Amino acid sequence: MATRSKEKAIARRENAEKRPHATAKYIRISARKVKVVIDLIRGKDVKEAEAILMYTPKAASEPTLKVLRSAMANAENNLDMDVENLYVAEVFANQGPTLRRYRPRSRGSASRIRKRTSHITIILDEKK
Repeated sequence: MATRSKEKAIARRENAEKRPHATAKYIRISARKVKVVIDLIRGKDVKEAEAILMYTPKAASEPTLKVLRSAMANAENNLDMDVENLYVAEVFANQGPTLRRYRPRSRGSASRIRKRTSHITIILDEKK
């Protein structure tokens, strides 16, 4: 049986991240390709980052834009922040699980196809 579980839960809630954030998990694009796109918006104003993602011709820009808009909505609705004062404090893409598929090759052998996934996280913060 857990000891002091109620006190631990209260302490965990108090120490929780106060900045608005959003995460998209299991996105079917490799983290390496996503990192090219997220490097464009790191440290930018949210409106500027949104404009950059809307006009970036990369496959990773669409899910990244969706995560950014979700983080903006979280800030506005859950934490009562003004969207005009927000900027992208942290953004990172971690590697998710890899789907392994096989393709037939010559002489009865097979080669592995790795379909990589990623987890995209965006953390916003208010300008000082």
